[in-house]
Amino acid sequence: MGGTSPCASCKLLRRRCAKDCIFAPYFPSDDPQKFAIVHKVFGASNVGKMLQELPVHQRADAVSSLVYEANARVRDPVYGCVGAISYLQNQVSELQMQLAVAQAEILCIQMQQEPEPEPVMENPELDPNQKPYSLQNDIPPHHQYLNFASSTSNVIQDSLQRESFFGHDMVS
Repeated sequence: MGGTSPCASCKLLRRRCAKDCIFAPYFPSDDPQKFAIVHKVFGASNVGKMLQELPVHQRADAVSSLVYEANARVRDPVYGCVGAISYLQNQVSELQMQLAVAQAEILCIQMQQEPEPEPVMENPELDPNQKPYSLQNDIPPHHQYLNFASSTSNVIQDSLQRESFFGHDMVS
């Protein structure tokens, strides 16, 4: 950069910003926090070495990744980005489970709304006034399963409420 304002790196490290400063294109002076956090987590020397080893067209993406990882490491020093990814994967799994339960409930509601077929009298000795399904307390055979989805939903919800990840409830 020379003559004008030094880049955020040179300003933080209190050195003169050369024309060929490897940090200048990626850490402008108007965003000093960007370099400060990367420097705090990775160190200026390591970042400089990483950038020098990369082709010029990949350096901007590398800096973006370093900034993202540094921010994640400051928020969660142990897991960093992996913690965030794991949390999001758990949320996806939970939502897939909720979707499956909802689809099962929809299927049950659709089955409830289907008209009952007229019983076919195969044995003429049976009383025509007798209901065809009296084994289950006069409940049609498929209706005995209708409460399954809602009870499954409650069990799943209760177990998920007890689980937590980084102190956050998975289900509110």
